Amino acid sequence: MNIGTPTLKDLFNQLGLKDDERAIDQFINTHQGLGSKTKLEDAPFWNASQANLLRGALQEDADWAEIIDQLNSRLR
Repeated sequence: MNIGTPTLKDLFNQLGLKDDERAIDQFINTHQGLGSKTKLEDAPFWNASQANLLRGALQEDADWAEIIDQLNSRLR
């Protein structure tokens, strides 16, 4: 499915997470402080399916990669 340029809301929806602004902010606040040595897709708060989605999108340099990078920055 081509949704154009994905947003953080789209990514959270794709990951099966609540995707309203408040829920996204709460998720980031809860998980913020991810160590610099941990890859985002290896973070302990993802389930296997979510980690695989992130890993695959980054490996393929998919349209999702830019928004995943933004999430990564916000979680550091």
